[in-house]
Amino acid sequence: MTDARYPFTAIVGMADLRLGLLLNAVSPAVGGVLVRGEKGTAKSTMVRALAGLLPSIATVEGCRFACDPAGPDPQCPDGAHGGAAAADRPARLVELPVGVSEDRIVGSLDLERALAEGVKAYEPGLLAKAHRGVLYIDEVNLLQDHLVDLLLDAAAMGRSYVEREGVSVRHAARFLLVGTMNPEEGELRPQLLDRFGLTVEIAATREPAERAEVVRRRLAYDADPAGFAARFAADERALAARITTARELLPQVELTDTALRQITAVCAAFEVDGLRADIVMARTAVALAAWAGRTEVLEEDVRKAAQLALPHRRRRNPFDAPGLDEERLDRTLEEQAGEPEQPEDPQGPDGDGPGPDGGGPDGPGPDGGGPDGGGAPAPGDLPDGSAASGPEEAAAPPQQRPRPGGSREAAPVASADPYRTRLFKVPGTGRGAQGRRSPAETDGGHTVRARRPRGPLSRLHLTATLQAAAPYQVARGRAGRALVLAKDDFREQVRRGRESNLVLFVVDASGSMAARQRMGAVKGAVMSLLMDAYQRRDKIGMITFRGTGAELALPPTSSVEVGAARLEQLPTGGRTPLAAGLLRAHEVLRIERLRDPDRRPLLVVVTDGRATGGRDALAQAGRAAGLLAAQGVASVVLDCESGHVRLGLAHTLAAQLGGPAVTLDELRAEGVAALVRDHRSSSPQRKAA
Repeated sequence: MTDARYPFTAIVGMADLRLGLLLNAVSPAVGGVLVRGEKGTAKSTMVRALAGLLPSIATVEGCRFACDPAGPDPQCPDGAHGGAAAADRPARLVELPVGVSEDRIVGSLDLERALAEGVKAYEPGLLAKAHRGVLYIDEVNLLQDHLVDLLLDAAAMGRSYVEREGVSVRHAARFLLVGTMNPEEGELRPQLLDRFGLTVEIAATREPAERAEVVRRRLAYDADPAGFAARFAADERALAARITTARELLPQVELTDTALRQITAVCAAFEVDGLRADIVMARTAVALAAWAGRTEVLEEDVRKAAQLALPHRRRRNPFDAPGLDEERLDRTLEEQAGEPEQPEDPQGPDGDGPGPDGGGPDGPGPDGGGPDGGGAPAPGDLPDGSAASGPEEAAAPPQQRPRPGGSREAAPVASADPYRTRLFKVPGTGRGAQGRRSPAETDGGHTVRARRPRGPLSRLHLTATLQAAAPYQVARGRAGRALVLAKDDFREQVRRGRESNLVLFVVDASGSMAARQRMGAVKGAVMSLLMDAYQRRDKIGMITFRGTGAELALPPTSSVEVGAARLEQLPTGGRTPLAAGLLRAHEVLRIERLRDPDRRPLLVVVTDGRATGGRDALAQAGRAAGLLAAQGVASVVLDCESGHVRLGLAHTLAAQLGGPAVTLDELRAEGVAALVRDHRSSSPQRKAA
């Protein structure tokens, strides 16, 4: 039968993604690829096409864990494989659905055999199925954090460890890991981003000719898959052969001291946390050399490895966009390439000698970074020839640097630096998606009790089920070791954890808030709350009100970065239509309740409590607040009033909403106090006391 998959070599453009996938096919130790980009860019098509290029694998016949006959896993749960027959099969592509459970990933107790035969048997999960193949996770950013961490741990260690329900299993789990995500739907946390070896940013081409070729090839494939695949069969065979050749060459590639020095210098120059980036870059550079058919790593391999391995690791906070400064990269590589370990020629490059100060690597000559040398520029020098006034100003992001002229009208007010804030929770116990904010019954929490099922049985509580059935075994005529169960015996787990919420910001952008210093503090507070929402996996939305009405500046989304960008560009001025802002919030929450009934909202109103636009403006705001309170919406008012004379209107609004009012100073102070409490509770002296 003709292989009718879409050919890998027929894909147009996206050179970096193709290279990243091929490097992992050559060396799975690179650690996988994270593909960031918009929908409709053939990410899934390319991954499925790559799986067809991988060489067939030899497995022990009948082994559920795909053990290699040449070196079977000594800890394989299916037992020793000495002298077992071998069979060839294609490398598998395992696709991980977004709603997958932990049991499905790592495997679990075989309940059928446990209940029918009274034996403990392990049922393999998707990690075992993906061993020596490809594990593909579409929309990896929508997976729960503990599942992503579990997958990345297995990919890094090459083994899966299962300890649950009396089952202890170890088995090999080496696979090519590919994850895709749309950043607009929310980011992965930095510690999870770091676990992916490489990252690639992709977007559909904007060139009409390339887009036309993509459409032409796709239509041809849909019309005749077998015929289209046959057109590229020779190219596919050649590419598969090149992968095999590169794999065989990989152990012979030498990572020279110069290349290693360049790798570590680049990671240090970009202030990458930890040493994982250095290791991944080294493995990637070696794979690049093998892919090029060389046995030595060159500077061009190090440069490309940095472009693939560092962009997602250089983010200093969640709101930084991934990227790499190409000029700094080239400068660092040149410095390390031009620095010999032992100078062989005492003369300078012009034959004038080292000079009175010694020159050489530690002096002010060409290797010492002097004004005429080829080393790093002086600390105050910038690429355009200007000098920064200090390291803090040079390192500050553009939106936090002083603006020329200082005009209020020139640009929106920049936010103050974010800080740790007080944790606000939604009262009661919810049933929303797993997160880190409010108490909830979730699939991923810890088991707190058992109960009779409410509807279809989803999470069996084995111990409670056996205890419920035990008293009736004699009466039911139990035969041998088999356990006789009735429908009423089954119990399900009740797990308690935390959920993510919808945090809806209603921000007063009127003239009463427009004082430059005050608005900067307000934006800093909202930015801090956005950071908190990011860390707790919340969805966020933003409504602003000013002038004559309210605007939905940011529809509810999981992308906190978009919220931060909208906040920075927030315009101010005009009247204060507080009632319009609250009524718009009521409408947004009504629609979101229909879309996601289990996600509970938290309303954060950022205002000084004033309302203008008519004699009864305050009364209208009070009625709108009462409408939200009547529906049980959890609310917090961030009181932005300042000055010696305070009207207390924000506290009145908070009472009408049925929630607390917190000043900007209290928001910061309570967050710092919580940080101090956490530090004290975790210190050895405190624990000893």
